[in-house]
Amino acid sequence: MADGMLSPDWAPTFAAVPRSAFLPDLMWPFDMSTGRSTGISKADDPEGWQHYAESDVPIVTQWDDGKHSGREPGQVSTSSASMPSVVFSMLRDLDIRAGHTVLEIGTGTGWNAALLAHRLGAGSVVTVEVDGAVAESARAALERFGFPVRTVHGDGFRGYPEAAPYDRVIATCGLRSIPFAWVEQCRPGGVIVTPWGTYYSHQDAVARLVVAPDGKSASGAFTGPVEFMKLRAQRRPPVVHSEYVTGSVADGDESSTTITEAQFVGEGFAPQRFALGLRLDDCRHIVADKRDGARPVWFYSLTDRSWACAMFRDGDTARVWQSGPRRLWDETEAAYWWWEGQGRPGFTRFGLSVNGDGERVWLDSPDNPVPLRSA
Repeated sequence: MADGMLSPDWAPTFAAVPRSAFLPDLMWPFDMSTGRSTGISKADDPEGWQHYAESDVPIVTQWDDGKHSGREPGQVSTSSASMPSVVFSMLRDLDIRAGHTVLEIGTGTGWNAALLAHRLGAGSVVTVEVDGAVAESARAALERFGFPVRTVHGDGFRGYPEAAPYDRVIATCGLRSIPFAWVEQCRPGGVIVTPWGTYYSHQDAVARLVVAPDGKSASGAFTGPVEFMKLRAQRRPPVVHSEYVTGSVADGDESSTTITEAQFVGEGFAPQRFALGLRLDDCRHIVADKRDGARPVWFYSLTDRSWACAMFRDGDTARVWQSGPRRLWDETEAAYWWWEGQGRPGFTRFGLSVNGDGERVWLDSPDNPVPLRSA
């Protein structure tokens, strides 16, 4: 509450609906400082399990779309219980009122649906989960807790038209494009809250969109940074470095940049990564670990085999190599200086508009769209 994440109207629900009631006996709390998950069993360490259940940390509850088994982490986390601070900040943005109906995309453990049901009643909430096993586990947990929420096993990308229209729509997975079906299934004046981002990085921002009076569009500003597992229909396979760089990095065209590592990389949730992604369509970047004072940052085109590498080194000018039809570093550098020229805008100065023709991102006003690439 001191940080503004938990609003007073949600405090009784926070106390009445513990996250621990919806977590599996074996789970993998995520350490934000190390970027790693560690398995913990309720049977083996009940006190440690309860400690993490009550902590403000994300907890992985499934790996590799359910194909993983064992206590050690799997390859890709595919379902989780989000940090309580993030959960309640998004519920604050949702701004529910008595009598509202809510569609949730991404049931996960069922905890978020239970929180909504506590405020609105189980009959006012519909939640959709793409993974059958996850949906069944959440359904059982909700019923066990006394909230028989309608839990649908299906693709949340299409929403759930059978119970539309809704007053609110909330997604608990990261989107790379927002389906217009959600707008169509939300009442005029209704609110859609969803994490949204680009393929440039895993960093998202929470979009809070208000449906227009005619129901044909929705628009609104981002409220802050988050990082979510992606909607399965919009996940892309990981970049395979060797498919891009088949020889040495020196095979690329070499140049340099005056941009420093601190300027470009920033802190964990610094806004420049999000902002640059808005300008660089179909580009993925990876910030490598720093070793011996050097940190490479790689860029990969998702439409061809163009690549670039910026090598930041302590006390020296960064060297750059790039190869392929797209001059990825040139595009990136132009996007960075554009961001600087706009006064280094943070997340809340950007916004998103969605209609039947697609979506566009804007800066400060819907009348000021963010241009793609360096054009």
